[in-house]
Amino acid sequence: MTFLVTEAGKPFSEAGVGNWFRDRCDDASLPMCTAHGLKKAGATIAAENGATTRQLMAMFDWDAPAMAEVYTRAAEQKRLAGEAMFLISLDRKRNSD
Repeated sequence: MTFLVTEAGKPFSEAGVGNWFRDRCDDASLPMCTAHGLKKAGATIAAENGATTRQLMAMFDWDAPAMAEVYTRAAEQKRLAGEAMFLISLDRKRNSD
C-alpha cells in the first residue's frame, strides 16, 4: 500500500521522498530539518519511552536489529546513568532517606 505519491501519482523512491521533504523544509524556512533527522528523533523518543528493538524495527522498517539497537542501547545507558547518579554522592546515607 502506498501512502505518499509524487505529483504524477507514482510512489516515491526512498531518495525521492527525502528530497521532496528537504524541499518542503526549505520552503518553510526550516533548513535544519530533514526526513532522516525526524526519523532519528522518532526512534530516540520511542526508545526512551520503552520501545523494544523489535518494535523499533517494525516502526522504522529496519530489516536487522543493528540500527534499532543503537537507539535502545542509548536509551538504556541514559536510564541507567540517571538511576545511578546518587552513587557518586559523598553523603549517600542522607540521599537514601
